[in-house]
Amino acid sequence: MKKSQADEKILSYDDVVLRQSDIDILSGPYYLNDRIIEFYFSYLSSSHSSQDIFLIPPSIAFWIMKCPVVETLKDFIEPLHLSDKKLVIFPINDNDDVDLAEGGSHWSLLAYYRQANVFVHHDSFGRVNTEPAKQLYKAVVGYMGFSGSASKTRFLECPDSPKQVNGHDCGLYVSAIARVICDWLLNCINNNTNDLWFSDVKEKVTPSAVAGMRIEILALIRDLMARQA
Repeated sequence: MKKSQADEKILSYDDVVLRQSDIDILSGPYYLNDRIIEFYFSYLSSSHSSQDIFLIPPSIAFWIMKCPVVETLKDFIEPLHLSDKKLVIFPINDNDDVDLAEGGSHWSLLAYYRQANVFVHHDSFGRVNTEPAKQLYKAVVGYMGFSGSASKTRFLECPDSPKQVNGHDCGLYVSAIARVICDWLLNCINNNTNDLWFSDVKEKVTPSAVAGMRIEILALIRDLMARQA
């Protein structure tokens, strides 16, 4: 997709700056970029307003996954205070080129739930992103602050994660699944249930619901733009 010649800034939301090209992506059947996912994760953080949830921006998740120096990684991760969170959600991208901004061709989601001490990988295209998801899992598992041995922390491929029906909606699946998991955690706290979120995701993240996410996110951006005007 070609960017608009006048790719002006249209919205500043927290630390995210959206441009006209982001609107163009949401208006058509295109692969979501880092900015849109970071914007929606930031919105979910604001709308849920829970100190128990941490939605990691794509750039930070990618940096953690690709950081070659252990000492640098420690200095970067520890200030994030991951050990204070009940739920941490990471967007996973298959980009192999650290010098290529917004590279890659597929998004998936990795969620850590402290009570079960488990990382769950949701991939809407089978197990395409298993390798990068495990790479990130291995990078952060020692920093989650679990009282037991890190070797007891599980990595689990969600056995029945919703599957995309085209080649461009993976980022929307990540956004939709992230929202359902965040909602689930708040209900879990209120209802004191120990079940994981799999049934909620299966029920709510359908192809039609995911398709509607484009319209929903676009409407959200336009509403925020109107408020800032």
